[in-house]
Amino acid sequence: MFLGNLAVAIPIVLNGAIGSKLHIPFSVIATSSFGYYLRYFSIVSRAVLAMFWLGIQSVNGSQCITIMLRAWAPSYNDIPNHLPKSAGLTTQGFISFFLFWIIQLPLLLIHPTKLKPLFWIKLVAAPVSALALLGWSVRKAGGGGEIFAQRATVSGSQYAYLWLSSMSSVTGSWSTLAVNMPDFTRYARTANGQFVQLPAMPIIFTICGTIGIVTTSAARVFTGEYLWNPLDIITLWLDYGSGGRAAAFFAALAWYIAQVGTNITANSISAANDLTVLFPRWVNIRRGCFIAAVIAGWVLVPWKILSSAETLLAFLGGYAVFLGPLAGIIAADFWLVKRQAVDIPALYNPDGRYRYVAGCNWRAVVAFLVPVAPLLPGLGLSISGPDAVHIDAGLANLYTFNWMFGFVTSVFLYTVLSWVFPAKESLVAETIWDLDQVAIEAYARESDVEASDGKLSDKHKGETP
Repeated sequence: MFLGNLAVAIPIVLNGAIGSKLHIPFSVIATSSFGYYLRYFSIVSRAVLAMFWLGIQSVNGSQCITIMLRAWAPSYNDIPNHLPKSAGLTTQGFISFFLFWIIQLPLLLIHPTKLKPLFWIKLVAAPVSALALLGWSVRKAGGGGEIFAQRATVSGSQYAYLWLSSMSSVTGSWSTLAVNMPDFTRYARTANGQFVQLPAMPIIFTICGTIGIVTTSAARVFTGEYLWNPLDIITLWLDYGSGGRAAAFFAALAWYIAQVGTNITANSISAANDLTVLFPRWVNIRRGCFIAAVIAGWVLVPWKILSSAETLLAFLGGYAVFLGPLAGIIAADFWLVKRQAVDIPALYNPDGRYRYVAGCNWRAVVAFLVPVAPLLPGLGLSISGPDAVHIDAGLANLYTFNWMFGFVTSVFLYTVLSWVFPAKESLVAETIWDLDQVAIEAYARESDVEASDGKLSDKHKGETP
């Protein structure tokens, strides 16, 4: 768990630093590495994935609404179902989903720069709820259960690949953020503020994961099964009278806030930024969030996906196959090839220095396809199962660490190809901030750099790129 979070924290920090230094989103940054037109492939890929997960996570979050309403009015649980089984959800589930979606919508429309209070609430509410679940479960079970006393039933290479597969489940969870972190860090006030995430993220999320494991293990003692969804444990509190219902209400409210926060950071703003690039004349961030919410919530019919489309969910879970190389190429381009020197105005120019060949950088194509190709059989196996897909054991084992393989391989290939076959027209000695000015660094506050003659302010004299 720790190593998985540490592995994915590296590209999150590296790509996040691009946003905080240049103050541009992922969809613009991608131009430097992929080329002006090829970048649309990465933009569309991430936009579609973000909207799928926005809808799916909204369905999961609707369970919070169900718990809160059952705690407030127990008769809510007695609502008769008038929907056929083919609908994929009950009447109660549909009402809860609609309420979740309609309450979440105005929060999605808040500009990213004004979301800090929401995340401060999430930072406090979610851990308090998690610790309450942990304390109650351990006390009721008389201990932490037997999960940590269990011994491995496999050994050798099988153990190693299962270990890698578990690590991939961690890296895959944050693979989207490793690509779109600049969408948030572009608003940072300092260029290096996000580097604290490198040590903090593995520590914090390992602690959170351990809390979840102990809670689940303890709950098995008195439920007879492993309840990995914390909301399933919170639902048990509804049977403990008015005090239990009050606790369930506030705990579900905390998880609701956490779910909305996740939807904003990982899905809504990501899709909105992509839509602004795809349709710049008609879409801004707020309109993009609204369009994404409508498509994710109603066009994609996410409850049907969760109820029946196991293969699609497997595909979405395996999308890290594609996101790993995307994150690797972007990081390698900025840090190893361009050496942090980018012509920012040229990123918006279809005929500028980042046009490469017909708007496509063939180095990025190779660095993307080479690691993705051997992972596709494993992705097919995870989607269709062993009865439909038969592949070599080596390819199946390779898929167990798909994100890591894709990220590392793409970094290596893109860097080597760019050094051996450099695109000299795309290289600049210093960061070009605007059409009239060359800046050594792009700072968050405009006052840091004199706009009139291109000279650094006294605050930054003597600094080197």
